[in-house]
Formats: sequence, structure tokens, C-alpha cells
Amino acid sequence: MIKYFFAFIIFVGVAISGWLIHLYSEIRHDIDTIVNYKPNVTTQFYDKNGKLIANIFDKKHRLYVNYDNIPARVVEALVAIEDTQFFEHAGVNPDAISRAMIKNIKAMGYVEGASTLTQQLVKSIALTREKKLIRKIKEALLSIRLETILTKEQILERYLNEVYFGHGYYGIRTAAKGYFRKDLYELNIKEIAILVGLPKAPSFYDPTRNLKYSLTRANQVVSRMHKLGWINETQYNEAINYIPTIYDDTLTQNKAPYIIDYALKLLKKDIPDIKTGGYIVNLTIDLEAQRIGRESLKVAYDKILARDKWLQRNPKNNVDINGEPVDEGYFINTLNGALVSIENNTGKILALVGGIDYKESNFNRVVQSERQPGSAIKPFLYHTAIELGYSPASQVADIGRTYEYKVGEEEKKWKPKNYGGTFKGVITLREALMKSRNLATINLVTDVGINEMYKGLESYGITGIPRDLSITLGSFSISPLNLSKAFSFISNDGTQVEPYLINSITNLKNETITFEPQYKYISSPEQVFLTKSIMHDTVVRGTGRKARVKGIELAGKTGTTNDNIDAWFCGFSPTIQTVVYFGKDNNTPMRRSETGGTTAGPAFANFYKEYIQIHPEIERKFKKPDGVKTSVINGRKEYYTDKSPLPELDSIPTNNNSQQQTIQF
Repeated sequence: MIKYFFAFIIFVGVAISGWLIHLYSEIRHDIDTIVNYKPNVTTQFYDKNGKLIANIFDKKHRLYVNYDNIPARVVEALVAIEDTQFFEHAGVNPDAISRAMIKNIKAMGYVEGASTLTQQLVKSIALTREKKLIRKIKEALLSIRLETILTKEQILERYLNEVYFGHGYYGIRTAAKGYFRKDLYELNIKEIAILVGLPKAPSFYDPTRNLKYSLTRANQVVSRMHKLGWINETQYNEAINYIPTIYDDTLTQNKAPYIIDYALKLLKKDIPDIKTGGYIVNLTIDLEAQRIGRESLKVAYDKILARDKWLQRNPKNNVDINGEPVDEGYFINTLNGALVSIENNTGKILALVGGIDYKESNFNRVVQSERQPGSAIKPFLYHTAIELGYSPASQVADIGRTYEYKVGEEEKKWKPKNYGGTFKGVITLREALMKSRNLATINLVTDVGINEMYKGLESYGITGIPRDLSITLGSFSISPLNLSKAFSFISNDGTQVEPYLINSITNLKNETITFEPQYKYISSPEQVFLTKSIMHDTVVRGTGRKARVKGIELAGKTGTTNDNIDAWFCGFSPTIQTVVYFGKDNNTPMRRSETGGTTAGPAFANFYKEYIQIHPEIERKFKKPDGVKTSVINGRKEYYTDKSPLPELDSIPTNNNSQQQTIQF
């Protein structure tokens, strides 16, 4: 009988062993998931001053931390409350299992577990959380095997990065940043206790929801550490009585969504795992400049709506306030705007505001919207003339011309006008650009030649331009960002810069790629200064007067398209360039009074007014290159160079305000 009993025991033992071996063979591949642990890690975007702009992730927000950067006090607190014998056992704790079994038998149900930290890690990564015997056996087998492959430190590193800490935070570093806005090394004992107490019931102990229960749980951790002798009496009392400040932050903390959207678009092509690879992306953005840009755009926007208040409320018979008929879309408020500001000498984007309110529209008008620049194109035309030997004092006819042409067999006429319908006869290039005279500009283009102007615009990187006189009125489309790039050679003394957003990218291996400015020589500083001086006058006493700011020299150009559909102000200080745009998304007209100077100029001015308050150190005055000469002509100081000399006054034609010519093509 005894022989059969022992045979049965051996048979059962062999059967169980065989079953365990078979069971392990089914799950052994799960070990690789834990050993080669590669979780999705949040990518973080920072501004130029190291301020967090946004956390970007796919499903789980996790900030990774290596074991060497986990404070010893965090490990002590975790082990104290979760697995005191962690550094002694081999993956499972027989003593804890025995105690748990006795309690569960007495309670006639499952009331206590005996999982080690290793088992919890296995359960979190490789297995389900269901309370079934088969799952517990799998868990134990994997835990024992895992302890033969990984060190205790490696297991802890994986555990503290994997487990859920409530509030959408995965990993202890994420929770520290989220709940306390601190790095792990900055935490005190009570804050650490709150964190290590969370994995047991992360939703219940979430301090943003149930601070009372969270503190009670944390005090249990502190008491356990004191009982084990790991903290002294003074540390115990301080921790028990301390109540930390808890922050209820959003997960992304996205302070500049238009910027982050654009940055992701730039990065996705070359870095497919940009949302899950745990990159640190340092942007060129200055969050303070971004705030000022956003506020400046909103201030100008509100003023436009206030001016249009009557029209907004009284759209009778589809006529505007002057009784002129307009399309019914005119009464729908699709007005929006954009602002982009860059460093003159590097092209680094300091602020990029793609619209008035991202929540209302995530369409980024800085990079996605292409609108007609109107008169904002004129500085490029005038600079082309200056490159060909004209000076700011050169004369140009501000007279009306009728252009006759054919479309097929049909005779057509084009009779462009100045804003306001006046003529000034013969004026200088300075006055023509400063006052944005359409007729003078058309005559200048005619004198220089369309082909020369076309080549000039192409050299500035402006594309999609027509080969006819309509280029003088900016009758092509361009985005604010591309217009900003084109203008940069004027603000940067002749060298064009490519606007860029990303300073550097660092991966989890601490490998960094750094981006540098890209330059293109366009013109000499001396020649550019002549154009720049006219644009400065445009702000001082021309169409850009509403862009003036006390205490800093600014240069710029207004831009208004036909029917007041688009309004621009493009300008710069000695160090920073800013382009502002306003218009309706449905391409319907704004009010007749909404010109570039009136509409976009105040946003530009507000930006610089506020910017010099937070950056009083920036350069305030334009510097004249040594090669630029000065003279007095007609009672005014004028600049010129050897390449662009002053004109012979004797050859200046007589002023004739009523002159009108007809030209046939």
C-alpha cells in the first residue's frame, strides 16, 4: 500500500512538474517583454529658456527615469510599504504567501495578496490583473525566472517607470512632475510617501481628488519607514505633519498649441516615433514673446470688432455702413489673424500665433494660409530699383495711366488708382514707398522693367508671381511665414535667413542633434540700409504710423489688398522682425477703413511695446553702415551710396498733378 502511495505521489509530482514546464513554455516569451523593456515615453517640448511648452504622448503620459537618478529615499519608501524583503527573496515571498493564505481562508475569500514588487511588475507588463489561480502561478513562474536575468535595481527601474500613479501619470517621475511640479531629487519624505502609496489604488488615492485618503495612506508609509528604523523621530514627525501643495495640471500642459502642431508636422517625417520616443525637443520659441504675440493679436482683433459693431448687429439689405452692396458672407464673423516673430540675424522663431483662438480653430494661418500681400510687396520692388542704381531721392511719376490690352478679341482697360484717388505728379522713391503710392510704384516697375522686377522677386525667394504689372499690387498668394523669410534680408542687413523652430533634439540615449541658421546673401548692408531707412520713415511719418512705439526705432510696411480683404503689417526693430496678418477666412471684405496700418499696425506696435518691457536690453536704434553717405536735399537729410547716388536736381521733371497717360500693350 505504501509503495502505491509513494508511486502516486511521484506520479502527481511528475504531472505537476510537467504541467508547470508546459505552462512556463507558453509564457516564457513574456520575459522578453520585461527584459527588453521599451515603454512608450512622452516627448517634451521646451522653449529657448528651458520652460516646458508641452508634453506630447500617445495614450500614456510617461517620463522615464534611470535607476541612477532615483533617490535612495524613494526606493526605501517603496520597499517599506510594498515589499520589505525585496532584496532578500528570489521573486516570490513564501512567508508573505503563507500569511495571505491564512487570512484568505479565515475570511472565506480573497482579502489580501502577497505579490512582491517583481510579481507586480510581471503582472503590470505581461499578464492580466484578474485574481485567478492560474494567473498567480504564471506570475510566480515568470517572477522567479526574471530574478535570474535582471538585477534588483533593474527590476525596480522597470517597476517605477511602468506602474500607474493616477491622474493619467505613468511612472514615478511623471507623477512627481504632475502632482508637485518637482523632480524626484526635490521631493521630501511626505511627497515620496504619497507617490509610493498610489499604485495600490491609484484612482482612490489620487491626491487631486481625495487628498484626505491620500495623506492617510502616505502616513502609513511614513510610519512603516519609522518602524523599520529608516527615518528618525524628527523626520517622522515632520513628515506626518507636512501637507504638500498638490497641482491639478492637464497632462499635455500645452502652452502653445499652434507651435506644437507645427513642430510635430516638421518632425514626423524623419522621426516617426516622435510622440512615443521620449525625446527632448528644444524650440527657438520664447514663451513670453509667444504670450505677448497672442495678446497683441487679440487686442487688435477686439478693436476691429468694436469698429464693426454696428455692422455686426444691423446687416440690413446686404449693404455696408456706407450703403454699398456686399455679399451676405460679409456679415459672418470669420475674421482671424496671425503673427510670427523671428530673430533678425538667426531666423529663430520667437513667437508663432496661428489664429485668435486655437480652441475655435486649429488652422495655423502662419504656415497654412496663403493670402495676397498687397502693398507689403512694395519694399522688394523698391529695393530691386535701388540695386539697379536708384536712390531714395530718385524721382518717379505719381500719375495716372490707363493700360489697354486684349483678352482674345476683347478690348480691355486697366486704370489703377492710388488709395484715396489722388495724384502727386513727380515724387521721390522715399515718399512713394513711405506713402504706399500705387501709381508711382506701377510707373517705377514700368521704368525698371517687369523682367528685372521679376528676377529681383525670385532672388528674394518669392514664388508664384505673375509676369505682369499686377505684381505691383501684390496679386499673388504667400503665407506669413514665407513673407517673413523674404523680408529677413532687409531686417538682417542683406543676408536672408530661413525661419526655423527647432534648436535641438535629444533622444533617450542622450544623443543630440543641433540645428543651425541657414543664410543666403542677397544684397550689401549699404544698399539694404537705403530701403530700411525708407521703411523706418514709413513708421515715423508714413502709412505705418500706428505701428510706432516710444523708445525703439521700428521699420515696416503696410499691406492692403483690393476690397480690404487682407491687411498686413511687416516690420522689424534692430534685432527682431514681426509679420502680422488679418483677414476673413471666407475671403470676404473687411470694412473699407480696415487697412494694413489701421488693422495690423496696432498689433505690431503692442508686441514691441510689451516686448521691450520684458527685454529692456535689446538694441533700440538702427546702425548706419560706413559705406552709406548723407546729404541734404530739398531741406531733408537723405542717404545714398556710390552704387545709388543722389540724382541731378537739374534733370528733375516738372511736377504735374493732372498728368494722365494711356499705354497700349
